[in-house]
Amino acid sequence: MRRYGVNSAAERNLCLCHGCGLLCRVKPGQDSACPRCGAPLHLRRPSALQRCWALLLAAMICYLPANLLPIMETTALTGVQRDTIMSGVVYLWNNDSWPLALVVFTASVLVPLLKILALLLLLCSVQWRWRWAPRQRTLLYRMIELIGPWSMLDIFVVALMVALVQWQSLASIKAGPGAIAFGAVVVLTMLAAMSFDPRMIWDPIEEYDEQ
Repeated sequence: MRRYGVNSAAERNLCLCHGCGLLCRVKPGQDSACPRCGAPLHLRRPSALQRCWALLLAAMICYLPANLLPIMETTALTGVQRDTIMSGVVYLWNNDSWPLALVVFTASVLVPLLKILALLLLLCSVQWRWRWAPRQRTLLYRMIELIGPWSMLDIFVVALMVALVQWQSLASIKAGPGAIAFGAVVVLTMLAAMSFDPRMIWDPIEEYDEQ
């Protein structure tokens, strides 16, 4: 028996267009397109769970080299210095720049890790059809979408330092392999979040209410 006595949009064959956001009616058993922009319409994104799992696993694989490999290589008269994210954090901390060290650690180490763990939680909850706290999980997904681009702080810093140092001709700075892995982590987690369909969180709730 339905708990609230209210039909969902899916039961009314209504869905939002992913291209323009128009609320459209989908014909059951037929391929439908948005009348405004022509984008395909789906009550649920096709293979959303599989794509999100693949992208998240790839991000998890890239996370270790992103933190272990050098993110920046500096060549000067004194030699070549290779710095990882954590060595940069330690350097800032030891030079009394602890606020900047905390910002770099949070944006470059903690936030990507929390994004991976949060996406893992959402995927497991949908895969195992949990009915626990659907509103909170939906809010968690919105937060992941919101903070996605801010994880690129280290890449922005490296690009800025390369431009400044090359302009002054004091030394040579180039991005290391860790920067590529780190950029891959950020991009893959953003794509994983975009591939995830938060409407799947509510499917077990609706099935339970119909019983």
